[in-house]
Amino acid sequence: MKRRLFATVGVIAVLALSACGGTDSEDTASGAPSTSASTPMVSASPSMMMSGQFGSGCTAVPTDPSNPGSFEAMAKVPVATAASGNPLLSTLVTAVKKANLVDSLNGAQGVTVFAPTNDAFAKIPKADLDKVLADDAMLQKVLTYHVVPTQLSPDTLVGTHKTLQGDDVTVTGGGTSFTVNGTSMVVCGNVSTANATVYIVDSVLMPKS
Repeated sequence: MKRRLFATVGVIAVLALSACGGTDSEDTASGAPSTSASTPMVSASPSMMMSGQFGSGCTAVPTDPSNPGSFEAMAKVPVATAASGNPLLSTLVTAVKKANLVDSLNGAQGVTVFAPTNDAFAKIPKADLDKVLADDAMLQKVLTYHVVPTQLSPDTLVGTHKTLQGDDVTVTGGGTSFTVNGTSMVVCGNVSTANATVYIVDSVLMPKS
């Protein structure tokens, strides 16, 4: 038991250093489609800003409302299903499925999710990431640290918030520029799903405990 505890703490510590440098029953939560040259992209246009989303990362979101990764389509489905259609979040979707959290996230009401991009996970050495993916308990701890059990608008985002994991996250900034825990930037914010508000971030957040 002690050896397992020490191994778990060690992996989390390594991941924390790396990140500072990014279900089971839902078939729709399979791998997200990759972005191709033929997929239309949104630009940081006034119309996008009027709809509420902001950030440079929003340019990777498809504009066709029939595409499951579009803002319009994501707003109609719960958060884990919505993430499965977003080309920025395929690694996160894989992790959520592995941790058996699809049903929990889809069934939650009025939550805020800080969703790491594929590039955020790529900052973590593959060997360390594979260890976390192989440990369901550790993976659940990391992923639930990205979920706040209240729905935060950009106007209420700044501050310290308790996560489902139990530790706090702290958001600084304002307007359309926000940073989580001092290092993780919001690259596409205020994305609506049927049960959550999503802020896509460029680094994986790591719990302290």
